[in-house]
Amino acid sequence: MPEPTALQSADALLLPRWLLPMEPAGALLTGHAVAIRSDKILDVGPTDALERRWRPRERVELPEHVLLPGLINAHTHAAMTLLRGIGDDLPLRRWLEEAIWPREAALMSEEFVYDGTLIAAAEMLRGGITTAVDMYFYPEAAARAFTTMGMRSVLGITVIDFPTPYAADADEALAKGLAVRDAWREEPLVSFLLAPHAPYSVGDAALERIATLAAQLDLPVQIHLLETAQEREESHARHGETPLERLDRLGLLGPGLVGVHAVHLTESEIALLAERGVALVHCPTSNMKLASGIAAVPQWLDAGIAVGLGTDGAASNNRLDLFQEIRHAALLAKVSQGRAEVLPAIQALELATIGAARALGLEHRLGSIRPGKAADLIAVALDAVETQPCYDPCSHLVFVAGREHVSDVWVAGRRRVANGQLLLQESNSHLTALAQNWRQRIQLQTR
Repeated sequence: MPEPTALQSADALLLPRWLLPMEPAGALLTGHAVAIRSDKILDVGPTDALERRWRPRERVELPEHVLLPGLINAHTHAAMTLLRGIGDDLPLRRWLEEAIWPREAALMSEEFVYDGTLIAAAEMLRGGITTAVDMYFYPEAAARAFTTMGMRSVLGITVIDFPTPYAADADEALAKGLAVRDAWREEPLVSFLLAPHAPYSVGDAALERIATLAAQLDLPVQIHLLETAQEREESHARHGETPLERLDRLGLLGPGLVGVHAVHLTESEIALLAERGVALVHCPTSNMKLASGIAAVPQWLDAGIAVGLGTDGAASNNRLDLFQEIRHAALLAKVSQGRAEVLPAIQALELATIGAARALGLEHRLGSIRPGKAADLIAVALDAVETQPCYDPCSHLVFVAGREHVSDVWVAGRRRVANGQLLLQESNSHLTALAQNWRQRIQLQTR
């Protein structure tokens, strides 16, 4: 009689009621488990087979849960969490010029960015967000905050063509940001992209240099793009061309460019972006709150554009809540098109997982549950009375459940949230006290 095969070791075996791997598209599995070793997904398959194959140090029973990839916040300004609720009910330009930029000029510092990002990371982790693409200043402070919280981040080397407390001009901002990238090159949870703020706030010389650096360093570029109709009019007046024509002239319109918002694209511009391989990020709640408009997301997807979801910052949202963004994206698509079948639940979920990963060029590492990918996973409990009865877990994730139903979160194989509580050195009470201290400072400084 042959000797039984010895079990191989694993760090954890996760046993959910439902598994939503996101690849292949539309798959919803029962009776399946996920094995983790170190920072990677080790194995995915029928529970019986995995229990015969692996001896885990930890078994995690998830009897009424959906297990899915960690959510990817494809665009945010984490430190601006400290400005949550300031300048409400103003349109974008007035909000920036009257409420936000003056306060940033008075308050921005490494301390501001570190503390604000720390609080933002806690909020995002508890809501199932495991990766955030952050566009702000002092990226070294942001890197320290995200890694302290054990969260994955893609940090923008942010460029704007007027003096800030961070940098006197675009050249200084680029030099500082690239130095931070070099210093953090070996940190597996941190990566970088180039982040010119917007065509209206960055000049030709800086944009040309960013295009060159992107090609030389193989870095993606993320930029606010056509968030308002005003941007098109101003670009025509100042440059004699549209923002897209200008970006094309300066060598930026191609693969690796990620446009954020893109509310006011024409049909021909959508076709051009698809042809050039440009990706887009949809921020539905921020667009609604600032009355910027409704992005034509179904048309983007029909054209073959890779699309992710972002929260934008807590100052313009006012939540860092991707479950809210998923729901708003689905509902806005349906009502704007007048067709209930547009952007079904599974496709809306893709925008915050594998779709976002593709938009950022990270699909080989993130966005789905496959062996070899990063063990960034979340469990959502569907056993609360407000989630009953459940016939379709995918539908429930979009239209019923919220971030408050996220029970467990793993980033790079390490559990960061268990039973809804952060498993980190930064306690909720410490973070709350930190936020209250900043509220007092901001109120005193800006009276």
